[in-house]
Amino acid sequence: MGIDVGTSGARALLMAEDGSVLRTASADYPLSAPKNGWAEQSPEQWFMAVASASREALRDGGATELRAVGLTGQMHGLVCLNSGGNVLRPAILWCDQRTAAECAEITEKIGAARLIELTANPALTGFTAPKILWVRKNEPRVYEKTAKMMLPKDYIRYKLTGEHATDVSDASGTGIFNVARRDWEPEALEKLDIDPALLGRVFESCEITGAVSAEASALTGIPVGTPVVAGAGDNAAAAVGTGVTRDGEAFVTIGSSGVVFAHTSRMTLDSCGRVHTFCAAVPGEWHVMGVTLAAGMSLKWFRDNFAPDKSYPELDALASAVPIGADRLIWLPYLNGERSPHLDPDCRGAFVGLSGAHGAGALARAVMEGVTFSLRDCRDIIADMGVRFDGITVCGGGGASPFWRQMLADVLAAPVSTVQTSEGPALGAAMLAAVAAGAYANVPEAAGAIIRRSPAQQPNAAAGREYMRYHALYGRLYESLRDDFKALAGM
Repeated sequence: MGIDVGTSGARALLMAEDGSVLRTASADYPLSAPKNGWAEQSPEQWFMAVASASREALRDGGATELRAVGLTGQMHGLVCLNSGGNVLRPAILWCDQRTAAECAEITEKIGAARLIELTANPALTGFTAPKILWVRKNEPRVYEKTAKMMLPKDYIRYKLTGEHATDVSDASGTGIFNVARRDWEPEALEKLDIDPALLGRVFESCEITGAVSAEASALTGIPVGTPVVAGAGDNAAAAVGTGVTRDGEAFVTIGSSGVVFAHTSRMTLDSCGRVHTFCAAVPGEWHVMGVTLAAGMSLKWFRDNFAPDKSYPELDALASAVPIGADRLIWLPYLNGERSPHLDPDCRGAFVGLSGAHGAGALARAVMEGVTFSLRDCRDIIADMGVRFDGITVCGGGGASPFWRQMLADVLAAPVSTVQTSEGPALGAAMLAAVAAGAYANVPEAAGAIIRRSPAQQPNAAAGREYMRYHALYGRLYESLRDDFKALAGM
């Protein structure tokens, strides 16, 4: 079984040993925004949803043959428990933006270059360490009572097994983890005055961390004693679930945000912190990941506000009738600021070159091209780090569009395929459980046996050259507008 603790709901997936998906079930929960820029959820509601989804997935006798459970979920969140294992405050989520001051404090105390040297990443508002400092500064009574701090999926592990543990991929996104050594970073903990006893033991993703308790079994339907595997953060699990487990393999996600994710057996980092280097779910290996904050969200924003009568396939048809370059119209996809490659919370979306001659098709194509250009920026940084791309698997809502997939192939200059199942992180978590249970010798073997891809769409070199003309201008526009974005943010 794979259990995914997502941002909007929990999902349970039951997989046969050959990789076929037997049953899935899900249960939703709300997200709270007590203040502008804040995002919180109830960990107890996570577990209630997991229990409901698990019972449904295991109905009709599925529990009797269950060999292991793998966990995945949203990364970077902070759960605080007291000595009795009770939740002290709502979890602060990955998308919460309250910690800008704490990020500056971390950078000052450790040093920007030293922080990247130690943890492979800069201090970002989404990461966990700034949230720890925020709670200590703003809710000292909560902090004083805190005996355990954990990530979202690891709270589910604690409820299932009573074990306080995490895995290397999820821990990589905390900002206090040494990605090269695959363990908590003592220097960062000391300089930030964080007690290592608050943090769980770290495991590789396909190691067993505990067994389901009688109390948890009664609530979830998972048999007592079922092994619970370390699992992985959502993107690392999605890599397993899309078969990206070897050098040269990469995936692109076009969901609300966009991700360029490449596997590497060699530890490498970007000294400027523009992309993330995290531990992979494959033991002893890593992945590099660039994030575009408003990918599919850009197209959804455009459709909802300016073409609400059009379906996405209809927008595809309109966009495909417009030539490359969208009739000299460029979209900067910075609706939520940007992470890769700019690390700029103040930049904002913009159409450049808009004229009275442009219609819905040109605007839709410009949006898709702008998002794809941002993903190309991520790809270029990762390639400059020495990580190669032999082919790309695309997933997420945008990946359902053959037109957008061909654009990706042309702009990223690589064959683009899809997988025959779209289960992603939950399937990856189940595959990690299968490795732990002995069904497969290792994670790449499981991926090779289970994951099937569609025939790849090949890049068109001539189209790629034309796209690159516009991509060059796209890149200059951010530099030209950067100071104006900051001025606007300060008004």
